[in-house]
Amino acid sequence: MNKLKNLFNDTFKFTMIAILLGFLVGSIILMFAGINPIEAYSVVFVGIFGKPSSVAWSVVTATPIILTGLSVAFAFRTGLFNIGAEGQFMVGALAAAVVGYFVKAPAIVHIPLTIMAGMLAGAIWGGCAGFLKAKYGVNEVITTIMLNWIALYLSNYVTMLEGFRKPHTEASYKIQETAMIKIDWLRSFIGPVKVNWGIVFAIIAILIIAYVLNKTTLGFELRAVGFNKFAAEYGGINVNSSMIKSMAIAGLLAGLAGTLHVMGYAQKITVLAASEGYGFDGISVSLIGNNTPLGCLFAGLFFGALKYGGRKMNSIGAPTEVVNIVMGSIIYFIAAINLIKMTMFKFKTVKRGEN
Repeated sequence: MNKLKNLFNDTFKFTMIAILLGFLVGSIILMFAGINPIEAYSVVFVGIFGKPSSVAWSVVTATPIILTGLSVAFAFRTGLFNIGAEGQFMVGALAAAVVGYFVKAPAIVHIPLTIMAGMLAGAIWGGCAGFLKAKYGVNEVITTIMLNWIALYLSNYVTMLEGFRKPHTEASYKIQETAMIKIDWLRSFIGPVKVNWGIVFAIIAILIIAYVLNKTTLGFELRAVGFNKFAAEYGGINVNSSMIKSMAIAGLLAGLAGTLHVMGYAQKITVLAASEGYGFDGISVSLIGNNTPLGCLFAGLFFGALKYGGRKMNSIGAPTEVVNIVMGSIIYFIAAINLIKMTMFKFKTVKRGEN
C-alpha cells in the first residue's frame, strides 16, 4: 500500500506538472498566432464534454491508441523498445479486413475469428523483430521501423487486389455485418456516432496484461529480462525466448488495436500514402502513462479526447496543430523531469559513497 501511495504521489505529481507545462507552451503558441488561449482551450473542453456524442467520439478516437500505447509499454517493461506498433496495427487491420470480408459465418463465430486473425498477424509481425533480436542481435528499433514500411506497402498491395478492392475506389469492400462490433442501439441516445465495443476489449486487454506482468511466472521472467538480462540469464531464464515472447505479445496488442479499429470504426481498409500514426501516438501514450497498463488507459483517453476536441479549434481560426505541440511538449517535460530525477539520484548515491 505504501509503495502504491508513493508511486501515485511521485509519478502522478510529476505527470500533472508536465501536462500543465505542455498546456502553457500551447498557450504561448496560441498567443503568437493572435488567439486567446483561454478561448481556444474552452472550445476544446466544450468539444470534448459539451454533448454525449462528443464524449463518445473521444472514446472512439482513444481506443486504438490505448492499445498501441499498451503495446509499447509492455515491450518497454520487458527491456525492449517497440517502434513497430504502427506496422503491427496495419497488419492487424489488414487481417481483420480480409477475414471480415471473405469469411461467411454467424457473428458468434465471425467476430472471435476476425479478432484472432488480427491478433495473430500482429503477433507474427512483432515476433519477427523479436526473433531477429534474439537470434542475430539486430536492434529492435531498426527492424520494427523497417517492418512498418513493409506493412504499409503490403497493406496497399492487398487492398488493390481484384476481388477485394471496391471498384472505382482505392478502398476494400466493407467487412460483413457479422464481423462488426458496432453498438447500434446506443446511437438512439447519443446520435450518429460510431460507438462500438472496442473500448471494452481495450479495458479487458489492460486487465489481462496487468495480471500477466504482475501475477504470473511469465510476467516475472519478462520483467526480469527487462531489468537486467544478464542477471536473468544467470538465474536460469531463457533470455532469447523471452525477447521473442515479449515482442510477439506487444505485436498482438497493436494488432488488436488495428483489428478493433476496422471492426468497430473504419469497417474497411484503404490505400495509404503514409502511415496513419496510431502506433506513434501509442509511444506518447505509453510515456505519459509511465509505461503501466492502467496509466495507458488514462493517458490514451486524455490523448484521444485532445485529438478529437482539438479539431474544434478551427471554429475560432486557431491552428489544430497546437494539440500536437501540447502533446509533444508534455513528452518533452516528462523526459526532462525523469532526467532530473535520475541526476539527483546519482548525486545522492555519490554523496553517500563519499561519506
